Amino acid sequence: MQTVLTIVYFAGMLAQIVIRTPYAMKGRKLDKVTRQATASEQVVLGVLTFGGLVLPLVYALTDWLAFANYPSSASLKIALAAVGVLILGPALWLFWRAHHDLGAYWSPSLELSANQPLITDGVFRSIRHPMYASQLLFGLSQALLLQNWIAGLGGLITFLLLYFVRVPKEEVMMLDQFGEQYRDYCERTGRILPRLARQHH
Repeated sequence: MQTVLTIVYFAGMLAQIVIRTPYAMKGRKLDKVTRQATASEQVVLGVLTFGGLVLPLVYALTDWLAFANYPSSASLKIALAAVGVLILGPALWLFWRAHHDLGAYWSPSLELSANQPLITDGVFRSIRHPMYASQLLFGLSQALLLQNWIAGLGGLITFLLLYFVRVPKEEVMMLDQFGEQYRDYCERTGRILPRLARQHH
């Protein structure tokens, strides 16, 4: 069963690449006016790749990490796997929708293009960082599909590092670029979860 689950996980990764590639190609054609691709961010992105790709590959191709497999019953393994598959679908949908709504303005780095508008439509109407939300779901799916304390949790742990390092810098960059417009946008949206409606008395 674990072989099938590993294949499902890597199929999800392949789907992310297929979704992202056309938007990455369009984005390269735009002139960048703000760029904050610091060395620390590159390190964090490298760590994310290690947790989400390198460790799963080691787990899939060797038995080096077998000592860290989840010690659970067959029925629990199946239940965890089912939840992992169910989470993978929404993760990929949100990943696609975030790229779709950003269009050519998506970038892998902290940068803004010339004449880039503040995107507040589509899924961005409810949350400011749907891409990170999709990655959080993908990390949870990884933890359930790759039932190993190292390979399974690698993506989730490294994602949290990326989130807490990058999001504050990204929001400062957006405030510098869009000012009060972005501040108002933050007031009515959540970062990766929709903000609950405020009670009016």
